[in-house]
Amino acid sequence: MNTPLQPPASAYFFSEEKEKTESHTLSIVVDNEPGVLARVIGMFSGRGYNIESLTVSETEHTKHLSRITIVTRGAPHVIEQLISQLDRIVPVHRVVDLTRTAEGLGEDGPIERELALVKVAGLGDNRVEALRLSDAFRAKVVDSNTGHFVFEITGKSSKIEKFIQIMAPLGLVEVCRTGVAAMSRGTDPVIED
Repeated sequence: MNTPLQPPASAYFFSEEKEKTESHTLSIVVDNEPGVLARVIGMFSGRGYNIESLTVSETEHTKHLSRITIVTRGAPHVIEQLISQLDRIVPVHRVVDLTRTAEGLGEDGPIERELALVKVAGLGDNRVEALRLSDAFRAKVVDSNTGHFVFEITGKSSKIEKFIQIMAPLGLVEVCRTGVAAMSRGTDPVIED
């Protein structure tokens, strides 16, 4: 009788356990100078991690500081490694995992908003339905003619995703999104320098 071969009991044959990946919103305060954004992004791409959303803007003109907000997905220990490595880059002043900070304070998560421009072309019933649905989503018409609308919508990324899905069969032409801007809840600033 033939029995299937079993691998020998050895330390080299550990079963692979996949750690659950989570979405994290990181807020990074950096010097506003050339090449800093490339160095921060290089930290992610060099380790094979995707950036789901990226926004950056100068926040304190007199101190020449910018704030980079990155939404990424990874196992908790990998996120911790990324934060630790980002903290070591010279022009980085502070890195805060807004998702982890909110969890530590027992809060729902950071306040996250995104802006999108959504172009929808259509006539007749589709045009009327697009206008009706935009009102339900509190999207604002910022451009229109007899053949199309451009809607401006702000809110959580999930709201924007839903709006785009609903507009697709009504004549969705183009979408432009800003990426997530995020801030911690409460009165204390998480990012200060």
